[in-house]
Amino acid sequence: MSGRPAEPLYLQRRSYRMRRVIDACRLLPFLGGLLWLIPLLWPQGGEAAFPTSRAVLYMFGVWAVLIALGALISSWLPRGEEAEDSAASPAAPVRRAEDAP
Repeated sequence: MSGRPAEPLYLQRRSYRMRRVIDACRLLPFLGGLLWLIPLLWPQGGEAAFPTSRAVLYMFGVWAVLIALGALISSWLPRGEEAEDSAASPAAPVRRAEDAP
């Protein structure tokens, strides 16, 4: 065992943000699925029941919001050569200058 504590590794800021954007892209379908299940929780019978037209409007509203979120998230992804460069060279952890031995 060496007396030195392990040096912390830091990911480059750009690659870290890119991974979070990709994670958001992956979670979007699950969010949509959960939002589409909400009408199943609405009351079904009696005077408190929601009309079917309201459920359909809700479904199309969720669909439109998912499209808008997908467009917003995809605008943060790199295009063309940037995407190829980031895919070709995986983001290796780097050490900060003040952490160098």
